[in-house]
Amino acid sequence: MNLLLRLAAIALLALPITSIAATAPRTPVQGEDYEVIDDGAPYQSVKGTVEVAEVFGYPCSHCAHFEPTLEAWVKTLPKQARFVAVPADFRDAWIPFARAYFAAQSLGIAQRSHAAMYTALHDEQSLPMSDASPEEIATFYQRYGIAPARFIAAYNAATVDAQMKHAHDFIVRSEVDGTPTIIVAGRYKVTTNSREGQLATAMWLVKRELATPARR
Repeated sequence: MNLLLRLAAIALLALPITSIAATAPRTPVQGEDYEVIDDGAPYQSVKGTVEVAEVFGYPCSHCAHFEPTLEAWVKTLPKQARFVAVPADFRDAWIPFARAYFAAQSLGIAQRSHAAMYTALHDEQSLPMSDASPEEIATFYQRYGIAPARFIAAYNAATVDAQMKHAHDFIVRSEVDGTPTIIVAGRYKVTTNSREGQLATAMWLVKRELATPARR
C-alpha cells in the first residue's frame, strides 16, 4: 500500500513539470523559423529603434485574415520597436492598391483606413479586385472626407512613384516572395508556417535585437 501511495505522489509531482514542458515556447531556429537576409537593410532606418516591416497586399486574402491579429500584436511591441507596412507590387492588380496606400499615407488617413480597405475588398466587395482605377478607389476614401480629385492627385504624385520604387527595392532585397511576410530589422525574414508562430518569432527577434544595442 505504501508503495502505491508513493508512486501516486511521484506521478502527481511530475504532472506540472510535463505541462510546463509541453507549453514552453520554443526558441526560433535559423533556417526553419527565420532566414538571415544577406546585405539586408531596414525599409526606413531610424537610429535607436528596431523595425518590424510587414509586406502585404490589399487583394491578398491571407493578409486580410492576418490583419486583426497583427493589429493587436503590434500594440504589444516594445517601445523601441517600430512597425511599418510595405505594400507589394507582385501583380498588376496589386499596383493600384499599393499606390492607394501611399496616397492615403500622404493624406494622413492610412492608419484609419487600412483595415477597412481589406473589408471593402474581401467582405463588402465594393471595390474590384483587379483593374481598379484610381477613380473607383477614390470612392472608398470619400468615407474619410477625402474628395476624389484630391485623392487622385495624391495617387498620381511623383512622391508615390518614388515610394513604389523604394518598396519594390526593399521587397527584392529582402527576397520576399509571398504575403504577408514579416521582416525584422531589415536583417531577418520570418518563415514560420503558422501566423501565431510568425508573430512569436518576430517578437523573439525584436527582443534579441534590442538586447544588442551595437546592432541598432
